[in-house]
Amino acid sequence: MREKIIWIFISLLMLSNANAQDISLQLQKVPVFDTVAQAAKWNSMKSKVGVTFANSNIRYTQDVFPEIKQENNLTLTAWKGEKLNAQLLVWAKTTVPSIKVAISDLKSTNGKLISKSNTSAGFVDYVITDEFVAGCGLRKPEDFASSLVADPINTIATTATLKANNVQPIWLSIKIPSNAKQGDYVTTITVNADKIYQLKLTVKVLERTLPAPSQWSFNLDFWQHPAAVARVHNVELWSDVHFDLMKKYYTMLADAGQKNITASIVDEPWGHQTYDDYPSLVKWTKKKDGSWMYDYSLFDKYISFVMSCGINQRINCYSMVPWKIAFQYYDENLGKNTTFTGAIGSDEYNVFWTSMLKDFTKHLKQKGWFSITAIAMDERPMPAMQSVIKLLKQVDPEWKITLAGEYHPEIEQDIFDYCIASYHSFPDAILKKRQQQGKMSTWYTCCVEKYPNGFTFSPAAEHVWLGWYTAAKNMDGYLRWAYNSWPKEPLKDSRFTAWPAGDTFQVYPGPLSSIRFEKLIEGIQDFEKIKILKEEFKKESKEKESKALNAVLMQFEIEKLSKQSAEEMVAKAKHILNTL
Repeated sequence: MREKIIWIFISLLMLSNANAQDISLQLQKVPVFDTVAQAAKWNSMKSKVGVTFANSNIRYTQDVFPEIKQENNLTLTAWKGEKLNAQLLVWAKTTVPSIKVAISDLKSTNGKLISKSNTSAGFVDYVITDEFVAGCGLRKPEDFASSLVADPINTIATTATLKANNVQPIWLSIKIPSNAKQGDYVTTITVNADKIYQLKLTVKVLERTLPAPSQWSFNLDFWQHPAAVARVHNVELWSDVHFDLMKKYYTMLADAGQKNITASIVDEPWGHQTYDDYPSLVKWTKKKDGSWMYDYSLFDKYISFVMSCGINQRINCYSMVPWKIAFQYYDENLGKNTTFTGAIGSDEYNVFWTSMLKDFTKHLKQKGWFSITAIAMDERPMPAMQSVIKLLKQVDPEWKITLAGEYHPEIEQDIFDYCIASYHSFPDAILKKRQQQGKMSTWYTCCVEKYPNGFTFSPAAEHVWLGWYTAAKNMDGYLRWAYNSWPKEPLKDSRFTAWPAGDTFQVYPGPLSSIRFEKLIEGIQDFEKIKILKEEFKKESKEKESKALNAVLMQFEIEKLSKQSAEEMVAKAKHILNTL
């Protein structure tokens, strides 16, 4: 998802230079601190260690003294079924060899209990990040400012060592059971550092229920990369242990509401722009008599496996229009792999693909998967897309097509799941018609957008903001490449040879979640709440409440992020949402 026409880059650069006071851009940068003044602040600490609740939307710099108000009590508001985020901060002027965190059961005043098994605490780790600059394009590390940024959430480690004059963020997650009773629940967070510290967390559970992630209407589409999992864990690709490892990652993605399976039906559908290979799930063979054979055994195993993890609503097959027109297959006459390079739309290309599509269609129908499968395309030239659409409809008029790219009214009616770039919009009438037809209308960000985005240097609240923006524009969801296309050492360095740091992944090997990923879930939950309330207000003719909610949503415009932070916008909106 990298190819963009030149004028976009030029306009972004001009806007960046013209708007020197851009709030969101400033929040992406680590401020420069006076080292002497910093040392004085660390030395002036009255106690060896500080512990407090902290803002979960702030990425605290590792070696900067936290200018933060002491908060021993925190109150959060939740719907039943909601997952909450909170952050603790521990800092010290001397080394603390071991930090441990414990969370007690949540108890209400009426004797009801939410078990501590619904909670987790993870030490937030630091990785190298860079800066946006012009966004897309190849990068040399020395040409970009780098820094350490808080992002991975290590829930595997049970202790952490805190160096002198450093901070250690701790991420708290609380999942409210769907059958919890309304009321105030209190838990104690115990931090064992140089001594025992105890903080009080209160959760106000409202008489409203959020559905389970599998029932969320938000269309989340994070592209999965199976080969990357094999590489970081040093196991054989497609081995039993590889599938066992992938299960943890895909279950975590399903718990975020993921709807789509990313399935490669050709080798390298994105021209190997990733660190790891992206092999085909289908083996293509041209037999000695000139006929074709297609082996779907790995495709079937993989799709069935991902469905067993809870991602089972759609299968997006990449792609008849790859980034490099070079389709690999095994030629029995030659006794080796070879490549087909016929131009899209040519007679040669149509013959090559018609054979496969007819066979693939038959296979999908036998498996009962045809109705949820789509041929997926990604930012390809319109003549190529039109040619592929025509060919697909000739093979079977019921073929679904997924496209992520610019908005083209000429092909809109042919696209089942149309995901447009953030700088485009669906005409209101078209969006309404698509909803009536049961089609998906979503949006995406990539290396082009300085904000909102999900880079490791992006303000954390921007991922919450995504959910609100989706609701404000009456769209169905959000797409991002990629879930786990990791660079060489993602747990140390989130930068890649191209594109801003963190662009290629949202979670870490382990699997470990991230501040970005947890905030995305928070935003999706807000989207679901908004949808529920909208339907309720309409059904019950609550015009006052409906107007209040719509007034909040109208504030979510991308250009406003230059003047107001995502955190500020989201905080105001959440306050109103909870009163409704």
